[in-house]
Amino acid sequence: MKMAKNSAKEQGTMSAASVFKAIDNVLKKPGCGCSGSLDYMEQSSWLLFLRYLDAREEERKLEARLNGKVYEPALPKKLRWSEWAYPLDAEGKLDYEKMLKGDELLNFVRQQLFPGLKRLRDENPDTNSLQYRIGSIFTEMTCKFTSGYSIREVIDLIQPLRFQTEEDRHELSVLYESRLGEMGNAGRDGGQYYTPRSLIRVMVRVIDPQLNEKVYDGACGSGGFLCEAFNYMKERNKDNQKAYDILQHKTFFGGEVKALPYVTAQMNCILHGLESPNIVYGNTLAQKIADFSERDRVHVILANPPFGAGVNKSDQENFTVRTSETALLFLEHFIAKLKQGGRAAIVIKNTFLSNTDNASVALRKMLLARCELEWVLDLPQKVFAAGVHTVVLFFRKGKETKKPINYYQLDLKGVSLGKTRPLNEDDLAEFEKLAKGGKAKTAAHWTIDPKSVNQETYDLSVVNPNIEEEKLPSAAECKAKIKSLYAEIGEIIKGM
Repeated sequence: MKMAKNSAKEQGTMSAASVFKAIDNVLKKPGCGCSGSLDYMEQSSWLLFLRYLDAREEERKLEARLNGKVYEPALPKKLRWSEWAYPLDAEGKLDYEKMLKGDELLNFVRQQLFPGLKRLRDENPDTNSLQYRIGSIFTEMTCKFTSGYSIREVIDLIQPLRFQTEEDRHELSVLYESRLGEMGNAGRDGGQYYTPRSLIRVMVRVIDPQLNEKVYDGACGSGGFLCEAFNYMKERNKDNQKAYDILQHKTFFGGEVKALPYVTAQMNCILHGLESPNIVYGNTLAQKIADFSERDRVHVILANPPFGAGVNKSDQENFTVRTSETALLFLEHFIAKLKQGGRAAIVIKNTFLSNTDNASVALRKMLLARCELEWVLDLPQKVFAAGVHTVVLFFRKGKETKKPINYYQLDLKGVSLGKTRPLNEDDLAEFEKLAKGGKAKTAAHWTIDPKSVNQETYDLSVVNPNIEEEKLPSAAECKAKIKSLYAEIGEIIKGM
Protein backbone atom coordinates (compact mmCIF):
# COMPACT_ATOMS: atom_id res chain seq x y z
CA MET A 1 0.00 0.00 0.00
CA LYS A 2 2.86 2.34 0.81
CA MET A 3 4.33 1.92 -2.67
CA ALA A 4 1.02 2.83 -4.30
CA LYS A 5 0.85 6.08 -2.29
CA ASN A 6 4.37 7.09 -3.26
CA SER A 7 3.65 6.24 -6.88
CA ALA A 8 0.54 8.39 -6.90
CA LYS A 9 2.47 11.30 -5.43
CA GLU A 10 5.11 11.04 -8.13
CA GLN A 11 2.47 10.85 -10.86
CA GLY A 12 0.84 14.02 -9.58
CA THR A 13 3.97 15.95 -10.60
CA MET A 14 4.26 14.39 -14.06
CA SER A 15 3.57 16.42 -17.19
CA ALA A 16 0.81 15.22 -19.49
CA ALA A 17 3.45 14.24 -22.08
CA SER A 18 5.24 12.11 -19.47
CA VAL A 19 1.95 10.49 -18.49
CA PHE A 20 1.20 9.46 -22.09
CA LYS A 21 4.70 8.05 -22.48
CA ALA A 22 4.41 6.16 -19.20
CA ILE A 23 1.05 4.70 -20.27
CA ASP A 24 2.63 3.32 -23.45
CA ASN A 25 5.45 1.82 -21.39
CA VAL A 26 2.90 -0.01 -19.24
CA LEU A 27 1.04 -1.29 -22.29
CA LYS A 28 4.27 -2.56 -23.86
CA LYS A 29 5.04 -4.83 -20.92
CA PRO A 30 4.85 -8.60 -21.59
CA GLY A 31 1.62 -10.10 -20.29
CA CYS A 32 -0.35 -6.86 -20.53
CA GLY A 33 -2.38 -8.10 -23.52
CA CYS A 34 -1.56 -5.32 -26.00
CA SER A 35 0.48 -6.11 -29.10
CA GLY A 36 1.18 -2.81 -30.88
CA SER A 37 0.44 0.90 -31.42
CA LEU A 38 -3.19 0.28 -32.39
CA ASP A 39 -3.83 -1.66 -29.17
CA TYR A 40 -2.08 1.00 -27.12
CA MET A 41 -4.32 3.65 -28.66
CA GLU A 42 -7.54 1.67 -28.21
CA GLN A 43 -6.98 0.59 -24.62
CA SER A 44 -5.73 3.96 -23.39
CA SER A 45 -8.56 5.75 -25.26
CA TRP A 46 -11.44 4.01 -23.52
CA LEU A 47 -9.85 4.61 -20.13
CA LEU A 48 -9.19 8.29 -20.99
CA PHE A 49 -12.79 8.62 -22.18
CA LEU A 50 -14.24 7.32 -18.91
CA ARG A 51 -11.87 9.51 -16.90
CA TYR A 52 -13.00 12.53 -18.91
CA LEU A 53 -16.69 11.76 -18.34
CA ASP A 54 -16.06 11.63 -14.61
CA ALA A 55 -14.12 14.91 -14.64
CA ARG A 56 -16.99 16.61 -16.49
CA GLU A 57 -19.78 15.54 -14.10
CA GLU A 58 -19.64 18.64 -11.89
CA GLU A 59 -19.65 20.91 -14.95
CA ARG A 60 -22.62 19.04 -16.42
CA LYS A 61 -24.48 19.30 -13.12
CA LEU A 62 -23.88 23.08 -13.01
CA GLU A 63 -24.90 23.53 -16.66
CA ALA A 64 -28.16 21.66 -16.04
CA ARG A 65 -28.97 23.84 -13.01
CA LEU A 66 -28.20 27.07 -14.90
CA ASN A 67 -30.43 25.97 -17.79
CA GLY A 68 -33.27 24.91 -15.49
CA LYS A 69 -32.95 21.25 -16.50
CA VAL A 70 -32.97 18.07 -14.45
CA TYR A 71 -29.43 16.80 -14.05
CA GLU A 72 -28.89 13.29 -15.42
CA PRO A 73 -25.54 11.62 -14.69
CA ALA A 74 -23.72 10.34 -17.75
CA LEU A 75 -23.35 6.84 -16.27
CA PRO A 76 -25.05 4.63 -13.67
CA LYS A 77 -23.30 4.92 -10.31
CA LYS A 78 -21.46 1.58 -10.31
CA LEU A 79 -19.95 2.29 -13.76
CA ARG A 80 -18.55 5.71 -12.88
CA TRP A 81 -14.79 6.14 -12.77
CA SER A 82 -15.01 7.56 -9.24
CA GLU A 83 -16.71 4.37 -8.06
CA TRP A 84 -14.59 1.57 -9.52
CA ALA A 85 -11.36 3.10 -10.87
CA TYR A 86 -10.44 5.75 -8.34
CA PRO A 87 -12.80 5.82 -5.31
CA LEU A 88 -12.11 8.59 -2.81
CA ASP A 89 -12.53 8.61 0.96
CA ALA A 90 -14.09 11.38 3.06
CA GLU A 91 -10.85 13.39 2.88
CA GLY A 92 -10.76 13.27 -0.93
CA LYS A 93 -7.89 10.77 -1.04
CA LEU A 94 -7.76 7.39 -2.77
CA ASP A 95 -9.71 4.85 -0.71
CA TYR A 96 -7.41 1.82 -0.72
CA GLU A 97 -10.06 -0.35 0.94
CA LYS A 98 -12.57 0.16 -1.89
CA MET A 99 -9.98 0.27 -4.69
CA LEU A 100 -10.11 -2.69 -7.10
CA LYS A 101 -6.87 -4.30 -8.23
CA GLY A 102 -5.47 -7.50 -9.75
CA ASP A 103 -7.92 -10.18 -10.85
CA GLU A 104 -10.74 -8.44 -9.00
CA LEU A 105 -10.28 -5.35 -11.22
CA LEU A 106 -9.87 -7.35 -14.44
CA ASN A 107 -13.02 -9.38 -13.73
CA PHE A 108 -15.03 -6.23 -12.96
CA VAL A 109 -13.96 -4.56 -16.20
CA ARG A 110 -14.75 -7.62 -18.31
CA GLN A 111 -17.89 -8.88 -16.58
CA GLN A 112 -19.58 -5.69 -15.34
CA LEU A 113 -18.09 -2.50 -16.77
CA PHE A 114 -18.06 -3.33 -20.49
CA PRO A 115 -21.43 -5.18 -20.51
CA GLY A 116 -23.02 -2.34 -18.52
CA LEU A 117 -21.67 0.33 -20.85
CA LYS A 118 -22.82 -1.60 -23.92
CA ARG A 119 -26.37 -1.84 -22.54
CA LEU A 120 -26.64 1.96 -22.50
CA ARG A 121 -27.24 1.97 -26.25
CA ASP A 122 -30.23 -0.37 -26.02
CA GLU A 123 -31.61 1.34 -22.92
CA ASN A 124 -31.47 4.82 -24.50
CA PRO A 125 -33.19 4.89 -27.92
CA ASP A 126 -32.48 8.63 -28.36
CA THR A 127 -29.52 8.51 -30.75
CA ASN A 128 -28.55 12.07 -29.79
CA SER A 129 -28.24 11.29 -26.09
CA LEU A 130 -24.85 11.04 -24.41
CA GLN A 131 -25.78 7.63 -23.02
CA TYR A 132 -26.56 6.27 -26.49
CA ARG A 133 -23.21 7.51 -27.81
CA ILE A 134 -21.35 5.97 -24.88
CA GLY A 135 -23.13 2.65 -25.45
CA SER A 136 -22.29 2.80 -29.15
CA ILE A 137 -18.62 3.39 -28.38
CA PHE A 138 -18.37 0.29 -26.22
CA THR A 139 -20.66 -1.98 -28.23
CA GLU A 140 -17.87 -3.46 -30.36
CA MET A 141 -14.85 -2.57 -28.27
CA THR A 142 -13.12 -5.18 -26.16
CA CYS A 143 -10.91 -5.04 -23.11
CA LYS A 144 -7.60 -6.49 -24.28
CA PHE A 145 -5.92 -6.29 -20.90
CA THR A 146 -4.97 -9.67 -19.47
CA SER A 147 -3.72 -8.26 -16.18
CA GLY A 148 -5.68 -6.24 -13.65
CA TYR A 149 -2.41 -4.89 -12.30
CA SER A 150 -1.67 -3.33 -15.71
CA ILE A 151 -5.11 -1.70 -15.72
CA ARG A 152 -4.40 -0.32 -12.23
CA GLU A 153 -1.07 1.15 -13.39
CA VAL A 154 -2.77 2.95 -16.29
CA ILE A 155 -5.60 4.21 -14.06
CA ASP A 156 -3.11 5.66 -11.58
CA LEU A 157 -1.34 7.45 -14.44
CA ILE A 158 -4.54 8.83 -15.98
CA GLN A 159 -6.17 10.01 -12.74
CA PRO A 160 -4.02 13.18 -12.27
CA LEU A 161 -4.73 14.43 -15.81
CA ARG A 162 -6.74 17.66 -15.82
CA PHE A 163 -9.68 18.29 -18.18
CA GLN A 164 -11.27 21.28 -16.47
CA THR A 165 -9.98 24.28 -18.43
CA GLU A 166 -9.64 24.96 -22.14
CA GLU A 167 -5.85 25.11 -21.66
CA ASP A 168 -5.90 21.66 -20.06
CA ARG A 169 -7.90 20.20 -22.91
CA HIS A 170 -5.72 21.93 -25.53
CA GLU A 171 -2.55 20.39 -24.07
CA LEU A 172 -4.16 16.96 -24.03
CA SER A 173 -5.51 17.36 -27.57
CA VAL A 174 -2.00 18.14 -28.88
CA LEU A 175 -0.65 15.02 -27.19
CA TYR A 176 -3.57 12.93 -28.39
CA GLU A 177 -2.95 14.13 -31.95
CA SER A 178 0.68 13.04 -31.68
CA ARG A 179 -0.50 9.58 -30.62
CA LEU A 180 -2.86 9.48 -33.58
CA GLY A 181 0.06 10.38 -35.82
CA GLU A 182 2.06 7.50 -34.39
CA MET A 183 -0.90 5.23 -35.01
CA GLY A 184 -0.94 6.47 -38.61
CA ASN A 185 2.70 5.38 -38.92
CA ALA A 186 1.94 1.99 -37.40
CA GLY A 187 1.21 0.39 -40.75
CA ARG A 188 -1.64 -0.14 -43.12
CA ASP A 189 -4.39 -0.47 -40.53
CA GLY A 190 -3.34 2.65 -38.64
CA GLY A 191 -2.71 4.80 -41.69
CA GLN A 192 -6.33 4.69 -42.79
CA TYR A 193 -7.35 6.62 -39.68
CA TYR A 194 -4.90 9.50 -39.87
CA THR A 195 -4.64 12.34 -42.38
CA PRO A 196 -1.75 14.81 -41.84
CA ARG A 197 -3.17 17.76 -39.92
CA SER A 198 -1.19 20.26 -41.98
CA LEU A 199 -3.06 19.10 -45.09
CA ILE A 200 -6.42 19.15 -43.29
CA ARG A 201 -5.92 22.72 -42.05
CA VAL A 202 -5.15 23.97 -45.56
CA MET A 203 -8.18 22.14 -46.96
CA VAL A 204 -10.39 23.70 -44.28
CA ARG A 205 -9.08 27.22 -44.92
CA VAL A 206 -9.56 26.90 -48.67
CA ILE A 207 -13.15 25.61 -48.28
CA ASP A 208 -13.82 28.27 -45.59
CA PRO A 209 -16.88 26.82 -43.75
CA GLN A 210 -19.22 29.46 -42.34
CA LEU A 211 -21.43 29.63 -39.24
CA ASN A 212 -24.84 27.93 -39.81
CA GLU A 213 -23.35 25.64 -42.47
CA LYS A 214 -23.37 21.89 -41.84
CA VAL A 215 -19.94 20.23 -42.07
CA TYR A 216 -19.76 16.50 -42.82
CA ASP A 217 -17.26 13.65 -43.06
CA GLY A 218 -18.87 10.28 -43.72
CA ALA A 219 -15.58 8.41 -43.22
CA CYS A 220 -14.28 10.44 -40.30
CA GLY A 221 -11.59 8.09 -38.96
CA SER A 222 -10.03 9.79 -35.94
CA GLY A 223 -12.10 12.95 -36.51
CA GLY A 224 -9.32 15.18 -37.82
CA PHE A 225 -11.45 17.06 -40.36
CA LEU A 226 -14.22 17.73 -37.84
CA CYS A 227 -11.76 18.89 -35.17
CA GLU A 228 -9.88 21.26 -37.47
CA ALA A 229 -13.08 22.66 -38.99
CA PHE A 230 -14.39 23.26 -35.45
CA ASN A 231 -11.18 25.07 -34.44
CA TYR A 232 -11.35 27.22 -37.58
CA MET A 233 -15.01 28.17 -37.13
CA LYS A 234 -14.74 28.70 -33.36
CA GLU A 235 -11.84 31.14 -33.81
CA ARG A 236 -13.78 33.15 -36.40
CA ASN A 237 -16.88 33.34 -34.22
CA LYS A 238 -15.32 33.81 -30.78
CA ASP A 239 -17.14 37.12 -30.26
CA ASN A 240 -20.53 35.67 -31.21
CA GLN A 241 -22.34 34.45 -28.08
CA LYS A 242 -24.89 32.44 -30.08
CA ALA A 243 -22.20 30.62 -32.05
CA TYR A 244 -21.24 28.21 -29.25
CA ASP A 245 -24.51 26.25 -29.26
CA ILE A 246 -24.65 26.22 -33.06
CA LEU A 247 -21.10 24.84 -33.35
CA GLN A 248 -21.55 22.34 -30.54
CA HIS A 249 -24.87 20.83 -31.62
CA LYS A 250 -25.92 21.83 -35.14
CA THR A 251 -22.81 22.00 -37.30
CA PHE A 252 -20.65 18.86 -37.33
CA PHE A 253 -21.77 15.48 -38.66
CA GLY A 254 -19.91 12.30 -39.47
CA GLY A 255 -19.93 8.54 -39.77
CA GLU A 256 -17.46 5.78 -38.97
CA VAL A 257 -17.82 2.02 -39.38
CA LYS A 258 -14.96 0.76 -37.20
CA ALA A 259 -14.84 0.78 -33.40
CA LEU A 260 -11.27 2.01 -32.85
CA PRO A 261 -11.46 5.13 -35.05
CA TYR A 262 -14.97 5.80 -33.75
CA VAL A 263 -13.83 6.01 -30.13
CA THR A 264 -10.69 7.97 -31.06
CA ALA A 265 -12.84 10.41 -33.05
CA GLN A 266 -15.14 10.96 -30.08
CA MET A 267 -12.19 11.45 -27.72
CA ASN A 268 -10.34 13.68 -30.20
CA CYS A 269 -13.36 15.93 -30.72
CA ILE A 270 -13.95 16.21 -26.97
CA LEU A 271 -10.34 17.19 -26.30
CA HIS A 272 -10.59 19.87 -29.01
CA GLY A 273 -13.66 21.29 -27.26
CA LEU A 274 -16.28 19.80 -29.59
CA GLU A 275 -18.26 17.86 -27.01
CA SER A 276 -21.35 16.91 -29.01
CA PRO A 277 -20.20 15.77 -32.46
CA ASN A 278 -22.99 14.09 -34.39
CA ILE A 279 -20.92 11.06 -35.40
CA VAL A 280 -22.92 7.97 -36.33
CA TYR A 281 -21.38 4.60 -35.59
CA GLY A 282 -22.24 2.49 -38.61
CA ASN A 283 -21.73 1.86 -42.30
CA THR A 284 -22.13 5.10 -44.24
CA LEU A 285 -22.29 3.19 -47.53
CA ALA A 286 -25.39 1.31 -46.35
CA GLN A 287 -27.38 4.50 -47.01
CA LYS A 288 -29.28 4.69 -50.30
CA ILE A 289 -28.35 7.91 -52.05
CA ALA A 290 -31.75 7.91 -53.78
CA ASP A 291 -33.39 8.35 -50.37
CA PHE A 292 -31.55 11.58 -49.49
CA SER A 293 -33.91 14.47 -48.87
CA GLU A 294 -32.90 18.13 -48.70
CA ARG A 295 -32.74 17.96 -44.89
CA ASP A 296 -30.13 15.17 -45.19
CA ARG A 297 -27.80 17.28 -47.30
CA VAL A 298 -24.94 19.45 -46.07
CA HIS A 299 -23.07 22.59 -47.08
CA VAL A 300 -19.47 21.41 -46.65
CA ILE A 301 -17.75 18.03 -46.98
CA LEU A 302 -14.14 17.43 -45.96
CA ALA A 303 -12.95 13.84 -46.17
CA ASN A 304 -10.30 11.28 -46.91
CA PRO A 305 -12.35 8.14 -47.62
CA PRO A 306 -10.74 4.70 -47.30
CA PHE A 307 -9.75 2.87 -50.48
CA GLY A 308 -9.82 -0.79 -51.42
CA ALA A 309 -12.29 -3.38 -52.70
CA GLY A 310 -14.15 -3.78 -49.44
CA VAL A 311 -17.82 -3.13 -50.26
CA ASN A 312 -20.35 -5.95 -50.19
CA LYS A 313 -22.95 -6.51 -52.92
CA SER A 314 -25.92 -5.21 -50.93
CA ASP A 315 -24.21 -1.86 -50.28
CA GLN A 316 -23.24 -1.50 -53.94
CA GLU A 317 -26.95 -1.55 -54.77
CA ASN A 318 -27.32 1.81 -53.01
CA PHE A 319 -25.41 3.60 -55.79
CA THR A 320 -25.79 4.29 -59.50
CA VAL A 321 -22.14 3.42 -60.16
CA ARG A 322 -21.41 -0.29 -59.74
CA THR A 323 -18.06 -1.00 -58.11
CA SER A 324 -16.58 -2.62 -55.02
CA GLU A 325 -13.98 0.15 -54.67
CA THR A 326 -14.77 1.94 -51.41
CA ALA A 327 -13.38 5.36 -52.31
CA LEU A 328 -15.38 5.57 -55.54
CA LEU A 329 -18.66 4.86 -53.77
CA PHE A 330 -17.80 7.43 -51.11
CA LEU A 331 -17.21 9.99 -53.86
CA GLU A 332 -20.69 9.38 -55.29
CA HIS A 333 -22.09 9.49 -51.75
CA PHE A 334 -20.45 12.88 -51.19
CA ILE A 335 -21.74 14.32 -54.46
CA ALA A 336 -25.26 13.20 -53.56
CA LYS A 337 -24.89 14.46 -49.96
CA LEU A 338 -23.99 18.05 -50.93
CA LYS A 339 -26.61 20.76 -51.16
CA GLN A 340 -26.78 22.84 -54.33
CA GLY A 341 -23.90 25.29 -54.02
CA GLY A 342 -22.22 23.09 -51.39
CA ARG A 343 -18.43 22.74 -51.36
CA ALA A 344 -16.16 19.74 -50.92
CA ALA A 345 -12.49 18.89 -50.59
CA ILE A 346 -11.87 15.16 -50.98
CA VAL A 347 -8.60 13.22 -50.82
CA ILE A 348 -8.51 10.38 -53.35
CA LYS A 349 -5.93 8.20 -55.08
CA ASN A 350 -4.17 9.83 -58.03
CA THR A 351 -5.11 6.89 -60.25
CA PHE A 352 -8.79 7.88 -60.05
CA LEU A 353 -8.03 10.65 -62.55
CA SER A 354 -6.93 8.26 -65.28
CA ASN A 355 -8.24 4.73 -64.57
CA THR A 356 -10.18 3.33 -67.52
CA ASP A 357 -12.58 1.03 -65.62
CA ASN A 358 -16.27 1.80 -66.09
CA ALA A 359 -16.80 3.06 -62.54
CA SER A 360 -13.95 5.58 -62.63
CA VAL A 361 -15.00 6.90 -66.03
CA ALA A 362 -18.64 7.19 -64.92
CA LEU A 363 -17.71 9.04 -61.74
CA ARG A 364 -15.44 11.51 -63.54
CA LYS A 365 -18.27 12.19 -65.98
CA MET A 366 -20.70 12.65 -63.05
CA LEU A 367 -18.30 14.97 -61.24
CA LEU A 368 -17.86 17.25 -64.26
CA ALA A 369 -21.58 17.21 -65.10
CA ARG A 370 -22.98 17.92 -61.62
CA CYS A 371 -20.20 19.96 -60.05
CA GLU A 372 -17.68 22.67 -60.82
CA LEU A 373 -14.29 21.02 -60.38
CA GLU A 374 -12.23 24.00 -59.30
CA TRP A 375 -8.88 22.59 -58.18
CA VAL A 376 -6.86 19.39 -58.37
CA LEU A 377 -4.03 19.41 -55.84
CA ASP A 378 -1.44 16.76 -56.72
CA LEU A 379 0.46 15.64 -53.61
CA PRO A 380 3.88 13.97 -53.31
CA GLN A 381 3.77 10.22 -52.89
CA LYS A 382 4.91 10.05 -49.25
CA VAL A 383 2.45 12.53 -47.74
CA PHE A 384 0.75 9.46 -46.27
CA ALA A 385 2.59 6.79 -44.31
CA ALA A 386 1.34 4.10 -46.69
CA GLY A 387 3.11 5.84 -49.59
CA VAL A 388 -0.03 6.11 -51.73
CA HIS A 389 0.02 8.83 -54.40
CA THR A 390 -3.01 11.05 -53.77
CA VAL A 391 -4.74 14.18 -55.02
CA VAL A 392 -7.26 16.51 -53.39
CA LEU A 393 -10.35 17.42 -55.41
CA PHE A 394 -11.95 20.79 -54.61
CA PHE A 395 -15.40 21.14 -56.15
CA ARG A 396 -18.74 22.95 -55.81
CA LYS A 397 -22.06 21.25 -56.54
CA GLY A 398 -24.77 22.73 -58.72
CA LYS A 399 -23.31 23.57 -62.10
CA GLU A 400 -21.49 21.74 -64.85
CA THR A 401 -17.73 22.32 -64.99
CA LYS A 402 -17.31 24.97 -67.68
CA LYS A 403 -14.62 27.18 -66.22
CA PRO A 404 -10.94 26.18 -66.53
CA ILE A 405 -9.90 23.46 -64.07
CA ASN A 406 -6.93 24.52 -61.96
CA TYR A 407 -4.11 22.07 -61.24
CA TYR A 408 -1.31 22.45 -58.72
CA GLN A 409 1.53 19.93 -58.52
CA LEU A 410 3.31 20.11 -55.19
CA ASP A 411 7.03 19.61 -55.82
CA LEU A 412 9.23 19.73 -52.72
CA LYS A 413 12.44 19.90 -54.75
CA GLY A 414 14.02 16.65 -53.67
CA VAL A 415 12.81 16.75 -50.05
CA SER A 416 11.98 13.23 -48.90
CA LEU A 417 8.82 13.14 -46.80
CA GLY A 418 8.56 10.69 -43.93
CA LYS A 419 8.20 10.37 -40.19
CA THR A 420 11.08 12.78 -39.47
CA ARG A 421 10.06 15.25 -42.17
CA PRO A 422 6.27 15.28 -42.56
CA LEU A 423 4.30 17.60 -44.82
CA ASN A 424 3.89 21.03 -43.23
CA GLU A 425 1.65 24.03 -43.91
CA ASP A 426 4.53 26.08 -45.36
CA ASP A 427 4.84 23.45 -48.11
CA LEU A 428 1.28 24.27 -49.16
CA ALA A 429 1.43 28.06 -48.71
CA GLU A 430 1.73 28.83 -52.44
CA PHE A 431 -1.17 26.54 -53.31
CA GLU A 432 -3.35 28.05 -50.58
CA LYS A 433 -2.64 31.56 -51.85
CA LEU A 434 -3.61 30.59 -55.39
CA ALA A 435 -6.71 28.66 -54.32
CA LYS A 436 -7.95 31.70 -52.39
CA GLY A 437 -7.72 33.89 -55.50
CA GLY A 438 -4.16 35.11 -55.20
CA LYS A 439 -1.67 35.24 -58.04
CA ALA A 440 1.80 33.75 -58.36
CA LYS A 441 4.05 32.87 -61.26
CA THR A 442 4.88 29.24 -60.74
CA ALA A 443 5.51 26.20 -62.89
CA ALA A 444 3.48 24.17 -60.38
CA HIS A 445 0.18 25.72 -61.53
CA TRP A 446 -1.69 25.32 -64.80
CA THR A 447 -5.25 25.03 -66.07
CA ILE A 448 -7.11 22.88 -68.56
CA ASP A 449 -10.20 23.75 -70.57
CA PRO A 450 -13.06 21.33 -69.76
CA LYS A 451 -13.90 21.31 -73.47
CA SER A 452 -10.55 19.65 -74.11
CA VAL A 453 -11.38 16.69 -71.85
CA ASN A 454 -11.96 13.49 -73.85
CA GLN A 455 -15.72 12.88 -73.88
CA GLU A 456 -15.30 9.09 -73.84
CA THR A 457 -12.68 8.58 -71.12
CA TYR A 458 -13.03 11.88 -69.18
CA ASP A 459 -9.34 11.54 -68.39
CA LEU A 460 -8.21 14.19 -65.88
CA SER A 461 -4.60 13.04 -65.48
CA VAL A 462 -2.02 15.32 -63.90
CA VAL A 463 0.20 16.31 -66.83
CA ASN A 464 2.15 19.47 -66.07
CA PRO A 465 2.79 21.34 -69.35
CA ASN A 466 5.33 23.59 -67.60
CA ILE A 467 7.74 20.74 -66.99
CA GLU A 468 9.55 19.29 -69.97
CA GLU A 469 9.35 15.54 -69.89
CA GLU A 470 12.65 13.69 -69.91
CA LYS A 471 13.29 12.36 -73.40
CA LEU A 472 13.89 8.62 -73.33
CA PRO A 473 16.58 7.20 -75.65
CA SER A 474 15.48 5.18 -78.68
CA ALA A 475 16.07 1.42 -78.96
CA ALA A 476 18.92 2.01 -81.42
CA GLU A 477 20.58 4.46 -79.01
CA CYS A 478 20.28 1.96 -76.16
CA LYS A 479 21.79 -0.80 -78.28
CA ALA A 480 24.74 1.39 -79.32
CA LYS A 481 25.37 2.40 -75.70
CA ILE A 482 25.40 -1.23 -74.54
CA LYS A 483 27.82 -2.15 -77.33
CA SER A 484 30.12 0.70 -76.29
CA LEU A 485 30.05 -0.40 -72.64
CA TYR A 486 30.94 -3.99 -73.59
CA ALA A 487 33.89 -2.70 -75.60
CA GLU A 488 35.12 -0.68 -72.62
CA ILE A 489 34.82 -3.73 -70.34
CA GLY A 490 36.80 -5.78 -72.90
CA GLU A 491 39.63 -3.24 -72.90
CA ILE A 492 39.74 -3.26 -69.11
CA ILE A 493 39.96 -7.06 -68.99
CA LYS A 494 42.80 -7.06 -71.57
CA GLY A 495 44.72 -4.55 -69.47
CA MET A 496 44.39 -6.76 -66.41
